[in-house]
Amino acid sequence: MKLLRVGTAGAERPALLDAGGTLRDLSGLVADIDGALLADGTALDRVRAAAESGELPALDPAGLRIGPPLGRIGKVVCIGLNYHDHARETGAEAPSEPVVFLKAPDTVVGPHDTVLIPRGSVKTDWEVELAVVIGRTARCLDSAAEGLAHVAGYAVAHDVSEREFQLERGGTWDKGKNCETFNPLGPWLVTADEVPDPQRLPLRLWVNGELKQDGTTADQIFPVGEVVRYLSRFMTLYPGDVVNTGTPAGVAMGRPEPKPYLRAGDVVELEIEGLGRQRQELKDA
Repeated sequence: MKLLRVGTAGAERPALLDAGGTLRDLSGLVADIDGALLADGTALDRVRAAAESGELPALDPAGLRIGPPLGRIGKVVCIGLNYHDHARETGAEAPSEPVVFLKAPDTVVGPHDTVLIPRGSVKTDWEVELAVVIGRTARCLDSAAEGLAHVAGYAVAHDVSEREFQLERGGTWDKGKNCETFNPLGPWLVTADEVPDPQRLPLRLWVNGELKQDGTTADQIFPVGEVVRYLSRFMTLYPGDVVNTGTPAGVAMGRPEPKPYLRAGDVVELEIEGLGRQRQELKDA
């Protein structure tokens, strides 16, 4: 299923994109697309049956904002340097264990919402990423297969980053990762049954129409199941938590000088095959 949330920011309602491409209203069936729903197999079965029956009311998508496909996100856990080609372009060695950092849930915005260049920023960068949404509580898992079994679905994420804040201002990466609007998510949450192999997903990103990133999740150093297993040894993952799994080569930081960091007026578009497409205009905060 392709689950999503539509409406004004803070007042989104649950919806579904059916097999024929029609937007359907789920608000009469479930309260929201969130961790509680994803952990409830019976409720998901009801949604699936209603979608297949064609009984859900259609929504007119004209002028309707698409919000993040997940509400009440618990935490956003991110994996850095998780593609071989991205590690090479930044001059870093491939890590022996996953590099882990956190983004606050309030960085999450809709897939077409405005992204704000922080005040004083000179190195705002782009990163297309596969987001993993947890559907079952995961603690101290023993295998990558178990990790995959705890995934509810997948989405497109834009892990916007400010490189000066991240790397040149001391401390941890968090300062360059948690600026307002720095995690567009969606348009859909695609349930795991529709993604038979998360390591075979092409992902691309364009800036002002120019292709900048053209990669595949097959190049991940630590695949999805292993990432979930690994994280579960250090923190408990709950239904509704999100894991951003890293970005392929092609970011501004990896380009020759002068590096083409984002500026107000730029347009970024990104997609992952089968998971949808995003588009954001950049403005000054």
